Amino acid sequence: MLLHEKLKPYRLILASQSPRRRELLAESGLPFELAPRYGCEEIYPPTLPVTQVPRYLSQLKSRAFPRPLSDGEILLTADTVVLLDGRILGKPKDREDAIRMLHALSGRCHTVISGVTLRTNKRRRSFSVRSDVWMRPLTDEEIVFYVDNYHPMDKAGSYGIQEWIGYAAIERIRGSFFNVMGLPIQRVYTELNQFIS
Repeated sequence: MLLHEKLKPYRLILASQSPRRRELLAESGLPFELAPRYGCEEIYPPTLPVTQVPRYLSQLKSRAFPRPLSDGEILLTADTVVLLDGRILGKPKDREDAIRMLHALSGRCHTVISGVTLRTNKRRRSFSVRSDVWMRPLTDEEIVFYVDNYHPMDKAGSYGIQEWIGYAAIERIRGSFFNVMGLPIQRVYTELNQFIS
């Protein structure tokens, strides 16, 4: 039986405001509904290894869900970080910060890690997925063009691989392309199938 058939007795709830995550879940053919927006202060212990931060934050978002889950509900939360030289590049604070981040990524390999948590009222499963991304050297003009014409402000590392910069500057990826977009949908599909079996 296909997963979308197996999910019929359940309510899959996506707790994310990311349009990329909504799009990827919808395109995978899985029925889901969006959780209402709720607050979660995304703070992690300073001693936590950076590679574990996305999974930790996905669990934090899951615990912050504002009501108990009912029988048959599955909550999906996720967090994605960009790592360069062992440091996390978050969402840019402003235009200058976005330009600075893209200069740092230009001509380099960086790592994108997404953490995902699936939770019912009885159990929880968390995992993370890593992708390495090579970006060709960008000119100042290209960086400014991207920042001023696309949407870097709501994205970790100041770029979206599904936008112009992905077509023009990403040389290769080792790992999941969709993970770089913000949700490793193949792994989510597989894990969800096992979670309800």
